[in-house]
Amino acid sequence: MSTRVPWRPSGFDELPTDEKVEYVQSLWDRIAASDETVPVPEWHKAIIHQRVNELETAPDSVVDWAEVRDQITRDLHRFRHNP
Repeated sequence: MSTRVPWRPSGFDELPTDEKVEYVQSLWDRIAASDETVPVPEWHKAIIHQRVNELETAPDSVVDWAEVRDQITRDLHRFRHNP
């Protein structure tokens, strides 16, 4: 797969970075809407199988998403107030 973009929409280079990201995200959303056409690399599948195996082997090692989110929020709050 080529890393060079053969063309860019007119005005794309002049957009602020956040708008460029939004534009690219909207393109990806259009591609992903037909998920059967998006290839899934074998290494992605291998990681999923590994994580499912780990979950089945040690179900108590799983941390609830709410707990993870709360910890991230606390860490961000601490970082913002104690740089």
